[in-house]
Amino acid sequence: MTNKMLLSRLRRKLGDAVSTAPDDLARVSLDSARVPFRPDALVRPKSDEQVQQLLLLANKLGVPVTPRGAGSATTGAASPIHGGWVLDLSDWRKIRIDATSGMAHVEAGAVTKAINDAAEAKGWFYPPDPSSLKHCTIGGNIATNAGGLRGAKYGVTRDYVLALEGFLPTGEPVRWGAPLKKFASGFNLRDLWVGAEGMLGVTTRATLKLIPKPQSRWTCLAAFTNETQALRAVKQLLGLRVVPSILEFLDRQSVDCAQRRRGASFFPKTPACSLLLLELDGHPAAVRETRQVVQSLFKERALVTKQTADPEQAETLWEARRTCSQAMFQMGDTKLNEDVVVPVQGYQALLRYTLELRKLTGLATPTFGHVADGNFHVHLMYDHGDPAQCAQAERGLELLMEKVVALGGAITGEHGIGLAKSPFLSLQHTEAEIAAMKRIKDALDPNGILNPGKMFEPFRMWRAERDYNWTFPWDHHR
Repeated sequence: MTNKMLLSRLRRKLGDAVSTAPDDLARVSLDSARVPFRPDALVRPKSDEQVQQLLLLANKLGVPVTPRGAGSATTGAASPIHGGWVLDLSDWRKIRIDATSGMAHVEAGAVTKAINDAAEAKGWFYPPDPSSLKHCTIGGNIATNAGGLRGAKYGVTRDYVLALEGFLPTGEPVRWGAPLKKFASGFNLRDLWVGAEGMLGVTTRATLKLIPKPQSRWTCLAAFTNETQALRAVKQLLGLRVVPSILEFLDRQSVDCAQRRRGASFFPKTPACSLLLLELDGHPAAVRETRQVVQSLFKERALVTKQTADPEQAETLWEARRTCSQAMFQMGDTKLNEDVVVPVQGYQALLRYTLELRKLTGLATPTFGHVADGNFHVHLMYDHGDPAQCAQAERGLELLMEKVVALGGAITGEHGIGLAKSPFLSLQHTEAEIAAMKRIKDALDPNGILNPGKMFEPFRMWRAERDYNWTFPWDHHR
């Protein structure tokens, strides 16, 4: 059947929910990884019935379907690599807060920050906070099991999902879990969908657990002579049972980029330094007690600090972290942003290896991350138009992934596999483990129509053509 005939069948079923406008197709051809694949149609369903009709028709005709929210994924997980139809649920944005039970009932397109804003208005709190939280959708967060800065204290998306509603790839409606504090009936397929990158089903709605809103916050930015000193302070903090809501680490390469972009040092008398950005939250008395422990340690370990309990002043301390990612493009026009995780005993070894990679490849390797849970963002910066640098980026990425696994770590902590990490899945998992995943995929999606081409098919991301002309609203956070 020709593409024209397929589109005709689709329009007969879904009418004006279907678009083939060039601008629409361009918008959904890529995610934040900027590797474009043009789909044949964009579908914005207006009802559950239309979602089901789309899936039933796609199975009947053998057309790939790629679920999509805002497109903030960094791994190519939302790129329609095999064309077909894109299922866009970003208009499904309803949010209802149950202030009595502490639950949020949300549609898949609800923006993460909007969920927390609605929760906070009623005295509750939704902790997961990916860097694109002002734009990303809860459906995408569920698909990738998104984390964020507060992960060490509060956990990740999976820890807050009580129930999911949606459709199997074959079109049958399902509900996994329930809006209850306890639920032990049947296999836990809810958690199987979380982090499955839209390959095992389409999430249309979710019930999320909320927690009481923290009453007090305290923020501290601390400068250290080098990465070793900063990471030693982290290890000592964790050993003292300090559990910050946020603990961000920036190496000297990242700080240098941010300061050059800013045009001034964050600490004028210590221009070359590694930084820790720490936030405590909770009951005022608990925050005061823990703050004293932190202040005592930083007085001994840090060169200098800036601290505040004022939210507006805290924003000025956040400038270093918010600026460094975009500032890295001084070092190359393309970045490989890796969200690796290592155990605490591997922190120093990983940071030493990033500097070794810089020598081996000749590429900058600025690194920052959520150091309280070992989730480091190691970047390889290169110019995409330079074949030699592309080759070195490829080599550096392979070496980095091998090192992370050797340290007992994980190749991804919050971005997922998608296309970008697909060549390294076999480093993390045995043949038996991957085969089991494939059998689950085949059982739930026997016709292979839902988000095909991801995770299991190695894709050489660094060799792919990228669309550098496309700008996303969350780019300044990366």
